[in-house]
Amino acid sequence: MTLAYIICRDAVEAEKISLRLLKKRLIACANIVPIRSMYRWKGKLMNEAENVIIAKTNEKNFNKVVSEVRKIHSYEIPCILKIGSSANKDFEKWADKEMK
Repeated sequence: MTLAYIICRDAVEAEKISLRLLKKRLIACANIVPIRSMYRWKGKLMNEAENVIIAKTNEKNFNKVVSEVRKIHSYEIPCILKIGSSANKDFEKWADKEMK
């Protein structure tokens, strides 16, 4: 199992991206969580409310997830991280079925 960790401008964008990935069967499910992000952007310190998608996918689909997110994401440079993980067998079986 692979987790795609995707930062979004707000909950609306996170839902839009999650639905697109679900409809294309590139992810099995997505959790959307409000977060506070602090970073430097173009020489300025930022402190922003954002939302993160934690999407359950697999190694095979990860590059497709990145490609789809880039097509519709509002950020110039979206944060899309791949996190390797493992899950209980029943969940992995369910997730694999949802991504077919």
